Amino acid sequence: FAEWLETKNAITLRDRDYAARVDLIAKVHGIDAAESYLKRIPPPMQNEVLYRTLLANSVYINSVKKSEQLFNLMRDKGFPLTAFSCNQLLLLYKRHDKKKLADVLLMMEKENVKPTLFTYKTLIDAKGQTRDYEGMEQVVENMKSEGILPDLRVQSIIARYYVSGKSTEKAEAILKEMEGESLKANRAACKELLPIYASLGKIDDVNRVWKLCEPSPRIEECIAVIEAWGKLGQIKHAEEVFDKMAKRGAKLPQRFYTSLLKVYAAHKQLAKGKDLVKRMLDDGCFIGPLTWDAIVKLYVQSGEVEKADSVLHKAVQQSRLKPLYSSYMTIMEKYSEKGDIHSAEKIFDRVRQAGYSGKRLLYQRLLHAYLKAKTPAYGIRERLKADNVFPDRTMAHLLSQVDWFKKSMVSELLE
Repeated sequence: FAEWLETKNAITLRDRDYAARVDLIAKVHGIDAAESYLKRIPPPMQNEVLYRTLLANSVYINSVKKSEQLFNLMRDKGFPLTAFSCNQLLLLYKRHDKKKLADVLLMMEKENVKPTLFTYKTLIDAKGQTRDYEGMEQVVENMKSEGILPDLRVQSIIARYYVSGKSTEKAEAILKEMEGESLKANRAACKELLPIYASLGKIDDVNRVWKLCEPSPRIEECIAVIEAWGKLGQIKHAEEVFDKMAKRGAKLPQRFYTSLLKVYAAHKQLAKGKDLVKRMLDDGCFIGPLTWDAIVKLYVQSGEVEKADSVLHKAVQQSRLKPLYSSYMTIMEKYSEKGDIHSAEKIFDRVRQAGYSGKRLLYQRLLHAYLKAKTPAYGIRERLKADNVFPDRTMAHLLSQVDWFKKSMVSELLE
């Protein structure tokens, strides 16, 4: 349709229209195709909006090299530095190289680019991932000093990290803030509160929040409470919520089915999971990467990693969609634990073919496979160098352990 509008000159296209087309092409055909299209757009329209759209898609697929190239190209073209573009770099480095976060912040400060709520959310998440809770709290204080208050999503991120860090009192204080004086008046918080209360094991609070939503539940609240009941081991309650919504007759989104599928996966309910997938097909539900990911976890958690591998491979062959990175990593982790080098290498290649560039974690999983198999990883340092992957402390330790097998084999030959 977009192509027809453009070729027929049906409307006068503005930069936002071209940006939407760039975004669509990037998601369907890939970054290279989108960049090729962008170059054919009339030069007056090739502005910062179009390039930042391309940048966002590059960050989305975790392509560090391409994202940095695009960002530098935008700078070379003289486009103004925006919070949006800087936030994309922060998002990229949060995932791949946290040491570079400070460089982006320094650049923003030098060029007077004010941090946004998204900036602070990304930094809070980065601090939480490394369990730097004091640093996370400092980011929150800096945000408030700039007059930016954390929204419900940011509060939920903070609360989740407090839960994982066993800071129960701090987590409960955040949850109280989220509820406000009246949860009924602040119902938007419910979908965030339910899974966090479940993580704390607070079944009474899950019941209390759900009773407020239950008379007229929203789909996001249902998904949240299904997740919550799953965490608490209350599978029957999760199924009751699912069945109640299903009986309404309205077509339900993929993520609704997937929420229950994840519960079955977590509790190794393979038979129920298979029945749910069949039901999705019968209901005409779209089965895409999110569902594939849940199915992979269902089989892996049930001890059937080879079946998970086979199902994902068949799904990719029958669809133009790309699996989630986490789907590949779930399978590869199990192969690594088993010391199945051949299968780990196979998944390694498939991840690369899919265009994902989370190379460091990928190599770590691969090295674990060689380590478990007690087998030398010949040529691994050359592969790392070719991929511009520089070992951090964790990877250096793995490499030294794998190298020991090589030395051991040589020693045996000399005896």
